[in-house]
Amino acid sequence: MKRIAEARAFGRVAVVMGGTSAERDVSLDSGRNVLDGLRSRGVDAHAIDGIPALLDALRAGHFARVFNILHGQHGGGEDGVLQGALESLRVPYTGSGVLGAALSMDKIRSKWIWQALGLPTPEFTPLRRGDNARQALSKLGLPVIVKPACEGSSVGVSRVFAEADLDGAAALAARYPGDLIVERMVVGSEYTVAILGERALPSIRIVPKGAFYDYHAKYVAEDTQYLCPGLAGDEERMLGDLALRAFRALGCSGWGRVDAMRDESGRFQLLEVNTAPGMTSHSLVPKAAAAEGMDFPTLCWRILETSFDREDA
Repeated sequence: MKRIAEARAFGRVAVVMGGTSAERDVSLDSGRNVLDGLRSRGVDAHAIDGIPALLDALRAGHFARVFNILHGQHGGGEDGVLQGALESLRVPYTGSGVLGAALSMDKIRSKWIWQALGLPTPEFTPLRRGDNARQALSKLGLPVIVKPACEGSSVGVSRVFAEADLDGAAALAARYPGDLIVERMVVGSEYTVAILGERALPSIRIVPKGAFYDYHAKYVAEDTQYLCPGLAGDEERMLGDLALRAFRALGCSGWGRVDAMRDESGRFQLLEVNTAPGMTSHSLVPKAAAAEGMDFPTLCWRILETSFDREDA
């Protein structure tokens, strides 16, 4: 990863945030933090809300590069659409390219790739709109997780322990665009591993106060525990290696976050990859960076440095 010594080398930077996805509010929070972090290090950074405004500004020649902190799909900038537009304009940007962003946003295809490569992930069934969700139970049994296949931040996610609750969970997930996924619930501990450049940062074990790590636990609650590093010795190295393999298998690059569970037998199970993770006060990548002694402005700087790797490719 190319290292940058002076802020002026970045040029004028657009920090694109907000957008029109279901994760707009989280993205705005993340974006404000990134903007403040970059400016505190002397970077000429400016906020842009959403993809249309960004593309107008880029075509007018106002920015040299883009820090993408949009979350989600359909105007969220995390599904490959923005990446394709930036590639066509030859503007360097942070995060994964078209392929990595698109694959990671689609949990069904992510898991198909991991399965093909022998990487562990919970058994699942994809559901198209209108399919009978109860068919999944003949394969998976109970309990299961029901969620939109192409959303993040635990949007539209339900845990289902009784067949009678399945239709309601499917209806909630169907409020969001795209297919649904029914996944066998893993009972165990939840972990996440941040990726920066070519390496994994220390893992985090997530211990929510409630039943599971839902939207409230992620962005509102103050009683969720984050243990970092989440593991030690060979187990920590094993999880970091698995996260890197999962990240690279989907064509991801730059930075991101890999979420996993550890089941009761001690085996890790991959859940998903986030190619533009949150950068809020509750977010996990800053916590992992802090465990290595990296403050928030430095983390933002290091992420922005990854845009040069794309520029030089």
